[in-house]
Amino acid sequence: MPLPPRTADPAPAPPPPGALTPRAQGVARILLVVGLAALGLWVLHPFLPALAWAVILAIALWPLYARAERRWPPGRHNLLLPSLFTLGVALVFLLPLVVLGIEAAREAHDVVALARSAEQTGLPVPEVLSRVPFGAQASAWWAANLSHPQAGADLLHHLDKSTALGLSRSLGAQIVRRSVLFGFSLVALFFLFRDGKLVTAQVLTASARLFGPRGERVARQMVASVHGTVDGLVLVGLGVGVVLGIVYYFAGVPHPVLLGALTAVAAMIPFGAPLVFGAAALVLIAAGSVVPAAVVVVAGFVVTFAADHFVRPALIGGTTQLPFLWVLLGILGGVETFGLLGLFLGPAVMAALILLWREFTGGDAQAA
Repeated sequence: MPLPPRTADPAPAPPPPGALTPRAQGVARILLVVGLAALGLWVLHPFLPALAWAVILAIALWPLYARAERRWPPGRHNLLLPSLFTLGVALVFLLPLVVLGIEAAREAHDVVALARSAEQTGLPVPEVLSRVPFGAQASAWWAANLSHPQAGADLLHHLDKSTALGLSRSLGAQIVRRSVLFGFSLVALFFLFRDGKLVTAQVLTASARLFGPRGERVARQMVASVHGTVDGLVLVGLGVGVVLGIVYYFAGVPHPVLLGALTAVAAMIPFGAPLVFGAAALVLIAAGSVVPAAVVVVAGFVVTFAADHFVRPALIGGTTQLPFLWVLLGILGGVETFGLLGLFLGPAVMAALILLWREFTGGDAQAA
C-alpha cells in the first residue's frame, strides 16, 4: 500500500513584535527562578529550622522505616505507618520533658520553703565551706553578709515583680514558639515518611540535571554523613548517659536518672559531658562524699575518653570517609553557627566539601 506523500512541517510562528531574543529570554527565566526561590526562602525562613529537623530525622530513621514498610506494606493511602513513626518521634522528645517537669514540680516545694526561710532567718553557712581551701574566711564572709534576716530579705527583694513578670513573659513566648516549630517539624516529618520515595527520586533527578553524576554523589555523601553523625553522636551519647547514670546511682548522686539524661544530651557535643559529671562530683563533695566524687570523675573521664577517641571516630569517620579532625571541626563549627541543628549540618557540609575537593584533586587520601 503506497504511503501518502509527506507534508512539510508547519513553519514556526513568528515571534510577536518586541519579543526578546532567545538568549535574553533564557536570562529572564533564570532571573525569574532565582527571584521566586529567594521569595520562597524569605516566606519560609521562620520555619526553615523545623524543616531541616524534619529532613534530618527522616534521613536518620529511613532505614528503620523502610524495614518496617517491607514488613507491613502500606495500604492505598499510606497513613498508618507514617503516623506511628511520627508519634514515636514525638514521644521520644516529649517524655523526657514530662519527666523533667515532674521532677521540677517535686523540687518546687523545697525551693519555696528555702526562699521563705532565707527571708525570715537568712541563709545559713553551708557545711561544705569548712572542708574547702580558705573555708574559714569564706564562712566568716557568709556569716557576716548572708546569715542574718535582713540579708535574705534584701536578696529576695532584688527580684522585683516587674523582673519576674518580664522573665515569665519571655519564657512563655519562647515555649509557644518552640512548640509551634516542633509541631511543624512533626507534620513535615509525617509527609516525608509518607512520600519519601517520591521526594528522593525528585531530588536525585534534580541534582543529576543540575550538576550531573557529581550532584548525586554529593547528595549521597551528605545522607551518609547524617547517618554517621546520628550513630556517632546520638547513639554514643545515649550510651555514655546510660553508663554514667549507673555510676551516679551507685555513687549516691541525687536524681541519677535525670543527671544521666542530661549527661546523654551533653555527651552528644564533644567535651560536653565533663560539665555534667563534674557538677555531679561537686554535689557529692558538698555532701562530704569525697571518694564517690572521685569515682564519678574517673569513670566519667574514662567513658568519655573511650567514646570520643575510639567509638565516635570509627562510626562517623567510617561512614562519611572523613578524617576525625574535619568531623570535629564540622560539629563544633556547626553548633557555633546553627545551634543544636549544627550537630548534623556541620559534618554533612564538611563531607560534601571534602568529596568535592577529592574529586577536584583526583585523590582519595584520607589525610586531614
